[in-house]
Amino acid sequence: MTKFSFQQVDVFSSKALLGNPLAVVIGADSLTASEMAAFARWTNLSETTFLLQPRSAEADYRVRIFTPVAELPFAGHPTLGSCHTWLSSGGRPKSDEIVQECEAGLVHIRRNNGRLSFEAPELRRSGPVELDTLTLVLKGLRLTSDDIVDANWVDNGPGWLAVKLRSRVDVLALRPDFTILSGLRVGVVAPWDPAKDGREADFEVRAFSAAGFEDPVTGSLNAGIAQWLIGNGIASSSYIASQGTALGREGRVHVELVEDRIWVGGDVTTCIEGVAAL
Repeated sequence: MTKFSFQQVDVFSSKALLGNPLAVVIGADSLTASEMAAFARWTNLSETTFLLQPRSAEADYRVRIFTPVAELPFAGHPTLGSCHTWLSSGGRPKSDEIVQECEAGLVHIRRNNGRLSFEAPELRRSGPVELDTLTLVLKGLRLTSDDIVDANWVDNGPGWLAVKLRSRVDVLALRPDFTILSGLRVGVVAPWDPAKDGREADFEVRAFSAAGFEDPVTGSLNAGIAQWLIGNGIASSSYIASQGTALGREGRVHVELVEDRIWVGGDVTTCIEGVAAL
């Protein structure tokens, strides 16, 4: 066995243990893909990442992202958590913006008042959801067409589609049937009502994965939703999304449009540091 520096971090919450956890193996260049996949199955977190030397001259580091069942080309909370770990383990970026290389390409990350934000990748698929798919989604969410305001593809790699409901209460009341939703990645969003919900956030988001569980706080989904909401004038150029409430978490995703670039950010906290023997 070889020993690797290891961190487990909490992403998208300023309060430790209330965001989305991520396992990160540092300096993992000697590991094979099958060894990475085996460790990701063992951690059993939504994602485990591996920091590697970059192949692109533009990149500061490279990351590979694994769920317990597959490798992902890109994911949001692993991007922020991996970057936080790379910086905290001595990484020094070439410029003001950090450049991460992943299977989907190069992702730009910025630091602003101690918070990391990644540039939302281009949508691979957008536009209205086909009727047969939407019918299946509504059945899986136990909703009717009268319950929704709109639906749109917001796929930037993982395959997300999003459904907009009328209120935060409606979002939090959902009890999905994952058997029906099997194979689909479904996000749900609705605005907060300042009079009822307060002003700590502007939207409530939930993410139902294709693997049959709810993800606590999801960067890729929020990036896709931001492009949809801001692009259609539904959201302002700067807003905060709340996610994880239904799971007892307090995720906060900070979205900002700056010169035609949408940035998706959140706080990251290191919870565990040590050595992984793989």
